[in-house]
Amino acid sequence: MTLFITTLHVLTCLALIAIVLLQHGKGADLGATFGGGASQTVFGGRGAGNFLTKLTTGAAILFMLTSLTLSYFAAPGALPSAVPVAPAPEPSAPAPPELPSSSFPEAVPLEEGGGEVPSGFEAIEPPAAPK
Repeated sequence: MTLFITTLHVLTCLALIAIVLLQHGKGADLGATFGGGASQTVFGGRGAGNFLTKLTTGAAILFMLTSLTLSYFAAPGALPSAVPVAPAPEPSAPAPPELPSSSFPEAVPLEEGGGEVPSGFEAIEPPAAPK
């Protein structure tokens, strides 16, 4: 079914391009004075405009209908797939990266009333409580 609609869609698209290119443009009057107007006599004096306009409208409507139909069939879950889809494997959690060893000494909590500060650091006294 979708193959038929896709083929109809492509043929309609090509026909719509050809029909639009056959139409006489509004600004082509100057070009017609230099010999370009002879090709418009195939459809007659006034028949080309009305016939091609109706043909363009019909082709545009058919193009829109086939576009909507194809988009309906392409929607996920609209039609069962011929190819079975295996469930995706759950990704395993990667191992945490090993942290490089630090050259800083380990932090030692200071006890109230003092304690030793590791070398390379200076002790900072807390501010006095306001009176």
